[in-house]
Amino acid sequence: MSLNGVWLPIITPFKEGEIDYKSYEKLINHYAETGISGFIPFGTTGEIPTLSEYEFEEMMDKTLEYNNGRLPIFAGIGGNCTANVVKRAKLAEKYKIEGILSVCPYYNKPNQNGIYSHFKNLAEETSLDIIIYNIPYRTGVNITNDTIHRLAEFRNIVGLKDSCGDIKQTMNLLLNTPKDFSVLTGEDLLFYLTLTLGGAGGIMASAHVNTEKFVKIYKNIKENNAEEALTTWKELYPLIPLLFEEPNPAPIKYCLNSLGLIDSPELRLPLTEISEELKAMIDKVLEVQEKVKIAG
Repeated sequence: MSLNGVWLPIITPFKEGEIDYKSYEKLINHYAETGISGFIPFGTTGEIPTLSEYEFEEMMDKTLEYNNGRLPIFAGIGGNCTANVVKRAKLAEKYKIEGILSVCPYYNKPNQNGIYSHFKNLAEETSLDIIIYNIPYRTGVNITNDTIHRLAEFRNIVGLKDSCGDIKQTMNLLLNTPKDFSVLTGEDLLFYLTLTLGGAGGIMASAHVNTEKFVKIYKNIKENNAEEALTTWKELYPLIPLLFEEPNPAPIKYCLNSLGLIDSPELRLPLTEISEELKAMIDKVLEVQEKVKIAG
């Protein structure tokens, strides 16, 4: 399938230690009407390291039930043991999802041959489409553009969530994108720039807030209306750095709770709720953005 637009790495709402499925259904129904291209549950924004195997399967069932076929779903499935990632990918095949988002193996720092072999093995063992996730400042190792080009030759490796942290590497890939391969930014602050350089879109935690404006920017760029897109981007931009000022998804959960989309901003340890100082800064920006929205 063609990957483009705004993809939402949806949070996992918690309440009193359990997954809050009432709020989760509310989120799915809300975002399905905003113009996003699809959902990505079980990412780091969804606090996947804190979910049990039972919760993973139960939440997968609930995601499909609530979505009811409205939007494509790519599930976050990654790790630093290739055999375990393949095993979980095979488990995901029993669900009616389009694919998986799989992060570069972390901590054990494989070389480029190891990274290539990891994703090659995954591609050969699953029928699901795969989006590779490159985020070296978390995993400890970068996936080079040469390795991306080699992996793009596999039929079911269809895209990249690019959080490489190197603007030169990003620009080079955007200007030399493999055929039938989508480059989506995972660096929320680079969304506008990525689109203007021909990128396919973004997989962005910050798109939980002001979602329609992210979608509007994407559509404006694709319609060659960069000036209007830039105006909207300037309205969005002030909040985005604040959403990553403290560990994601804590600031986003604070926003969603404030907006009435989830019942609690609760997280699971080792993550904790945001500071009072950050709450005040976010409230101030949200208030300004609401005034702009009303004036518009």
